[in-house]
Amino acid sequence: MTSFIALRQASRRDASELAILADIASHGFASWLWFADMANGVSDTPLERGRLKMSEEEAVGGWRDAVVAEAYGEVAGVAIGHELDEGIRDIEATVPATGPMLALQKTVVGSWFIGSLGVYSHLRGIGIGRRLLDDQIERADRRPVSLITASDNEAALSLYGRNGFLEAARADAVPLFENSKKHAWVLMTRSAA
Repeated sequence: MTSFIALRQASRRDASELAILADIASHGFASWLWFADMANGVSDTPLERGRLKMSEEEAVGGWRDAVVAEAYGEVAGVAIGHELDEGIRDIEATVPATGPMLALQKTVVGSWFIGSLGVYSHLRGIGIGRRLLDDQIERADRRPVSLITASDNEAALSLYGRNGFLEAARADAVPLFENSKKHAWVLMTRSAA
């Protein structure tokens, strides 16, 4: 069923698509973070800032860590993953909203961490997310695989649960706005293969 889906290593030329898909995967959280940089004069729009971040040569979670899925002649989705090394323990949250996620990540040092997994909405439901997830599990090379998703993201929770991920911990999300919907960040982990 998914033979029409092709995966390839991302290149720097994919930075714009990576920024859009990372923002989709985070339900706008990424562009909210990029907006702060924009307000400081780093770029003209949040997505431009995201594109700049994704195109950085040595950035963790940038183009070098990304795998692009293509279907029907277009970019369909992305997964961005990397080994979560000891260096994460030295990172402090500079924005309160990132604190709970950073704290959860610090509990799974040594695992393969999927920072983003996103598929364009018009291409969901045909196996692209599953294919990207399988590829990330393979890239983990027998390490545990971890990721964080929102407690109200039923589609993601279902996909990960069907693929051997179990909830390891939760942390209340810091609201971005006064009227933000309350939710928790859910750390999910899949045991080493």
